[in-house]
Amino acid sequence: MKTRPIKITKNYIKHAEGSCMISMGNTMVLCVATVEEKVPPFIESRGTQQGWVTAEYSMLPRAGKERSSRQKGSSGGRSQEISRLIGRSLRAVVDMQKLGPRTIILDCDVIKADGGTRTASINGSFIALALAVKKLLKAGKITQNPINDYLGALSVGIVDGKKIPDLCYEQDVKAEVDMNIVSTGAGKLVEVQGTAEGKVFSRKDLNDLIDLAQSGIKEIIATQKTIMGKLN
Repeated sequence: MKTRPIKITKNYIKHAEGSCMISMGNTMVLCVATVEEKVPPFIESRGTQQGWVTAEYSMLPRAGKERSSRQKGSSGGRSQEISRLIGRSLRAVVDMQKLGPRTIILDCDVIKADGGTRTASINGSFIALALAVKKLLKAGKITQNPINDYLGALSVGIVDGKKIPDLCYEQDVKAEVDMNIVSTGAGKLVEVQGTAEGKVFSRKDLNDLIDLAQSGIKEIIATQKTIMGKLN
């Protein structure tokens, strides 16, 4: 089975250092990168010249079928957890020394939610990050691209006994097993989040779901490469 249709529109926000609107099926996320010429205090205290990449995730009140309370930044528990996931995932493919003493913040705002919002956010954030880095290179603020590989993410699960990639909301709520997989272009795993929602699963199920996710991530990264080309 294939992933849902993917569409990425880069440079969606005029004044941002990097941005894109990504849709995966009916899920739509606006991902925006901001470059700040400073680092968080915990990085500054180390006395190094390394940079930092972080993220904030939020969902508009009517992104889903019912209105949710308006979120301020990443104050909600779920939003905070997803924000950390996005930041961890992006940092896995960034050389902080090459980035230098600056911070790139990725803001991910879910416009329309139909499953897989966190994985769509990672996929779109990578594009926004790569665009921001290209601007830094063009401006001569950095001399080497700190991004060392492409990055993709996909949800997979078991629904009615079938292993399915890129779950929509209706599939997600019925899933017996729910997973989110993050992987590099080279096929190295960054994160594996897996939960038995209704039934326990076997090691074979785990391996099958990871293989299914990585197959879908290859499609996503192929789309990213069409938009961005070579990193270096």
